[in-house]
Amino acid sequence: MDLFIGVGLAIAGYFICDGLRNYQNPTEKSFFDYFKKNDQRELLTESSVHHFLGITKEEARMLIHEHPDIPHFKLNGQVYFSKTKLREWVKE
Repeated sequence: MDLFIGVGLAIAGYFICDGLRNYQNPTEKSFFDYFKKNDQRELLTESSVHHFLGITKEEARMLIHEHPDIPHFKLNGQVYFSKTKLREWVKE
C-alpha cells in the first residue's frame, strides 16, 4: 500500500512541476504532446485536398484543372500537394 502512495506522490509531483514549467513558458510542449498522433500530415493526396480547402471533390478537380500553377507534384502516378505551399497559394 505504501508503494502505491509513493508512486502516486511521485506522479503528482511530476505533473505539478510540468504544469509550473508550462506556466512560465506556455509555448513549450508538454510531456503528452510528444505522444499525440501527428494527424497534421504535410502532404495531401488529390482525393483529400478538398477536405483541406473546404470544398467538394468536384470543385477541387475543377480548381486543379483550371489552375495548373497550383503547387503540386506527381509521384508514381499519384498527385500530392504540400499543405504549406497550398496555404500560401490560396492566400495569393
